[in-house]
Amino acid sequence: MVKHLLFTHMVQRSDEEIDLAAAALLIAEEEYPGLDVASYVGKLDRLASGVRKRLPTRVPAEEPAAAIRALNGYLFEDEGFHGNQKDYYDPRNSFLNEVLDRRTGIPITMSIVYIEVARRIGFELEGVGFPGHFLVKYAGIRSTIVIDPFFQGKTLDADDLRQMLSTVHGRPVALELRHLNGVGKKQILARVLQNLRSVYADRGDTARALSAIDRLLILDPEDSNALRERDEIERGEKNVN
Repeated sequence: MVKHLLFTHMVQRSDEEIDLAAAALLIAEEEYPGLDVASYVGKLDRLASGVRKRLPTRVPAEEPAAAIRALNGYLFEDEGFHGNQKDYYDPRNSFLNEVLDRRTGIPITMSIVYIEVARRIGFELEGVGFPGHFLVKYAGIRSTIVIDPFFQGKTLDADDLRQMLSTVHGRPVALELRHLNGVGKKQILARVLQNLRSVYADRGDTARALSAIDRLLILDPEDSNALRERDEIERGEKNVN
């Protein structure tokens, strides 16, 4: 579709070549026509500059705990970023420009901010598609550190993760290595769009729900859930008409 042209152009690249922040901002651009993507990318650059001043080393991977402290101190203490627990289902929580302006979001968008700022200081993190709550991790040679940007960059141990799984499933569930698998940029963008689709569907906003589904199908034309939901919405609209 023409209206998704820039997003399509961005995500047709290989995962490594995708600019995650720019692609997330292109998701928001449809809701905010004329959005200055470069300006918001610049905000991430400035946040990284603030974090860099707190770093005790020029090679963050050599001291991952210190890098995490610097990220947490600057983003959450100095800049006031925080997970939006009061209005979790506000669609603005899924738009990266709003997250950067309002300093609040949901786990997936808070994680995008965290990953992108970390990358700018030379500290590579991965997204983790943990059930029910997106996380990030540092996967080093000597250690793996799991971090929750929604809760001020809290580092999570195995007990924390087991408790989160039990909460999601409503019963005790064994923690498995697959629960902490890293995910690529396209999967991160898909999760943003899945959240938007769900929020808009719950609000009865079928036009915006369909737009989110269209972009999910740009990411993966064979996404069976998105195909099914698009058909259901379109059949429902025909029945109404």
